[in-house]
Amino acid sequence: MKQLRHNCGLAVTHTLHDAYSFIKSLQHRGREACGIAAIGSTIDVVKWAGNVSKVDLVDLYKLLPSQNYHMFLAHVRYATHGREDKVVEDAHPHVIGGKIINNGDHIIIKDCDAVIVHNGQVDVKEVFGFDDGECDTKKILAEYWNHESHDLIKKIPGSYTLAIADKRRKEIIVMRDKFALKPGVLGLKDGKYCIASEDIALKENGAGFIEELRPGSIYYLSYDGGYRRRDVALPTPKHCFFEWNYIAELNSVLNGVGVRRVREELGKEMAKEFPLKEADIITFLPRCPEVAARAYARALKVESKFIPLFYKLRGERSFQGTNKADRSNSIRSNLHLIPDKNSLNGKTIVLIDDSTIRGNNCKRARELLMKAGAKKIYLLNYTPRIGIIGSDKIKRGCLFGVDMPPSDEFVVRTNDSKRNRTDKEISQELGMQTFFLSPEGLFKVFERLGIPRKNLCSFCIGGSHPFKD
Repeated sequence: MKQLRHNCGLAVTHTLHDAYSFIKSLQHRGREACGIAAIGSTIDVVKWAGNVSKVDLVDLYKLLPSQNYHMFLAHVRYATHGREDKVVEDAHPHVIGGKIINNGDHIIIKDCDAVIVHNGQVDVKEVFGFDDGECDTKKILAEYWNHESHDLIKKIPGSYTLAIADKRRKEIIVMRDKFALKPGVLGLKDGKYCIASEDIALKENGAGFIEELRPGSIYYLSYDGGYRRRDVALPTPKHCFFEWNYIAELNSVLNGVGVRRVREELGKEMAKEFPLKEADIITFLPRCPEVAARAYARALKVESKFIPLFYKLRGERSFQGTNKADRSNSIRSNLHLIPDKNSLNGKTIVLIDDSTIRGNNCKRARELLMKAGAKKIYLLNYTPRIGIIGSDKIKRGCLFGVDMPPSDEFVVRTNDSKRNRTDKEISQELGMQTFFLSPEGLFKVFERLGIPRKNLCSFCIGGSHPFKD
């Protein structure tokens, strides 16, 4: 079994209704599986395959009667590696102890000793000295169970925002690592403090925003609704820029900077680097790049050329498919041209995307556009080349919780991954002239918005390791 990696969404609330609603608001962070842990005189868990709505809240109340519990941990999972035939078993919450009732597409675990939900990734071999194929989250929980929690946050380098419930304590423990690669916020709902991966979960469910979780700190949320914070490690921010570029919800604010604002500025920066005014149509691959595409057209003063050409039947992200076949099926069945929108015969089109990792989405888009009569297509990415071989000869990708490990296939590298492809080779592979925003352009955008480049993790685009530079 390959090591489990994920980029997920989590919540800590005081009611089952809020737990369910919060992770529905975080569905964009994971669609493979969901889980909720209820904490009271016992710690009980329900987890299931698919989206949050695959299990009705009415039936969850039957399995987790509200009067029996004080608090709830909830999670949506997007796994990048794991056991394809064990989706529910590998879903969060992970547990110590408990009686397991496996019903196939959902699992109930009664009377657990401890549970954890986690967003991020830890290098198991580096931290623990060996890799037996066990999930990183399970190892973190085991480490916590045997040591004081403040030792955990000092000992384990990695990317994590996590929450732990322990039958030995009357508090929920929430931690954010000192590098702050993964987001997390503290909120207040009905006079009680709560946690979510993004503030959008607070906004959409009547909770107020209190603060970003302080990097390197532990929050203790009590059953009566209060909280206390212990600052353990000095914050050393290495934020994941890809959270703003792609993962987070458009109306979220991460580390004080709005996702929408970042994408607008990325569109403007692309207009400086690639002012393709000869295009007849400026469009985008739905849905993430729309804001950047509109900003690109405005910056070039050709707003009339901005025309949405594609639609999706479902809001799912093909990027989050469990495997290559799942991703391919998602693209084929979900991405379509809007009929009778405009004649594309002989038209030159600028197609804007957030990033090109494997090239599946843009190849499908090219196929549809060419079939509709387009003469020429330019592909513009507002994220620099992800997955290159760096100047240090080390293959890039993500080691910190996004589905693009260095061992994966990347369109910017040759098939044997022995060297980076040239611009011409990338364009030939994708069937259209392709451009990527420069790393310098990316850094300029974030610096304009108040985040210094030294506070960003840029490992996936050729930068240094965030924990070792």
